[in-house]
Amino acid sequence: MHAHPDRPSPLPAALSGRRIEFDSRAGRLSAYVAGEGPPLLLVHSINAAASAAEMRPLHEHYRASRTVVSIDLPGYGFSDRSDRPYTPRLMTDAIHAIAGQIGEGSADAPIDALAVSLSCEFLARAAAEAPGRFRSVALVSPTGFRGLQAWRGTPGSTRGKPWLYKALRGPGKAWGGALFRALTRPGVIRYFLRRTWGAQDIDEALWAYCTRTAQVPGAEFAPLHFLAADLFSADIHTVYEQLAMPVWMSHGVRGDFTDYRGQRIVEGRPNWRFSTFPTGALPYFEVPDAFCEALDRFLADAAAPG
Repeated sequence: MHAHPDRPSPLPAALSGRRIEFDSRAGRLSAYVAGEGPPLLLVHSINAAASAAEMRPLHEHYRASRTVVSIDLPGYGFSDRSDRPYTPRLMTDAIHAIAGQIGEGSADAPIDALAVSLSCEFLARAAAEAPGRFRSVALVSPTGFRGLQAWRGTPGSTRGKPWLYKALRGPGKAWGGALFRALTRPGVIRYFLRRTWGAQDIDEALWAYCTRTAQVPGAEFAPLHFLAADLFSADIHTVYEQLAMPVWMSHGVRGDFTDYRGQRIVEGRPNWRFSTFPTGALPYFEVPDAFCEALDRFLADAAAPG
């Protein structure tokens, strides 16, 4: 993995370590790399103001024992924010691309990977498509388990609504940008983070970075596709069921992301493990010690021979 020459940027670095950039099928991608040891890939969620900053507690903790790689997905952070279709395929290709970069620097050692919320769907698809590359998959507050509806659509299909995306973009590009700016005012970002936490107290450093990253040119393009459901997979249950490596699913009990009735589709699978924390949707911010202890047990078992 090669570091890029420093360039002027409207954003500060979100995480410690060195930041790399490289070209891929998913466009130019950026990631933060820190530490030494077995590779651990961290993938942030999808929302109006997402970035690798969401992975800070885990990135900083595991850099002491791992080579931690935290990616900015397409449309976010320092990665390509161009006006193009944002789809599960694009995001999955980005994960394949960063996994390839990790493989170049670690003698193709199998990767332990963790994703949050909607990005769990992209990581699961990448792991299902390239099972030899991923040793384990950790899914934090994963989407696709809300309610009891089965999502076993045509392979690669999405839940996107073209009419909704057209309405969100409006008659001219300025319409979508104005809508996005309204959704990413500092007070609105705080409101949505409180709904994510299920509490008034949130991580203030994350809020501050969210307000900055939402101001970068092109910041609206991926979120508008997200709002139109273009990034949600209509075949995600099929994808989850294809995972053969060890899988750990965890979530909290507060806030907007607490309906996991659909978990029953994978509960009987011997390679799946489950944990619940007394937190919102980002438990590693609120109970980092308990979360990392549970993750460490899972990773140790995944690495054990046999």
